[in-house]
Parts: sequence; structure tokens; C-alpha cells
Amino acid sequence: MRNAALMLGIIAGLFGILVGLVGYGYAELTEWNADFADAFGLLENPGLVRAASFFAPLLAIAGGAMAKSRALWGGALMVVAAGLFYMAFGFNLGTMFPIGFAALGGLLAIAAGKPDEPKAHF
Repeated sequence: MRNAALMLGIIAGLFGILVGLVGYGYAELTEWNADFADAFGLLENPGLVRAASFFAPLLAIAGGAMAKSRALWGGALMVVAAGLFYMAFGFNLGTMFPIGFAALGGLLAIAAGKPDEPKAHF
């Protein structure tokens, strides 16, 4: 389960980087170009989008990397990353894989209470 959590966290982070680049770019573009903002709409909370665009992929990749050695911490980071993706971007076509992979990886890491190694996190 730890290997699956590791892979899911890293994949969620890589997909999340793409979502973050688009989200951060849109937030900046609507701030600098009023005509574009009038045509396509403003974000309700551009600060949250900017912060989540950076921190959510970072937490997903870090949680996936930690899943083998510190499964509880890595799982918690991946669940937080999934929550950030959902809060900032909602659940849609672009975010369903980062949210799903990060949440499932986090749950698998947290569920790995009895690892193959003699050191458990519970």
C-alpha cells in the first residue's frame, strides 16, 4: 500500500502542477487585463487560487515521497493537498485526477498502519 500511495501522490502532484500553472496564470491574467476579466469572469478568491496553485502540488509530491518511510505524515499531506485542490478549483474535468489520486494515496498511506518494516506509525 505504501508503494501505491507513493506513486499516486507523485502522479497527483505532476497533474496538479499543470492545474496550478493554469490557475495561477488565469488569476494573474484577470488581474492585469480588465477586458479579459470582463469577458471570462473574475475569480472569487484569487489569493486562494494562487496559494493552492503552489502548495497543493508541492504537498502531494512531498506526501507521496514520504509515504514509504512516514506513511501517516505523507498520507496527511496528500489529504490536505486534495482538500486544497477542491477548495481552490472545485471538482471538474481538470482537477478530478489530482484530487482523486491525492485523496486515494493519502487514504492508502494512512491505512498502512502495519508496515512490512518493524516501525509502525500508530
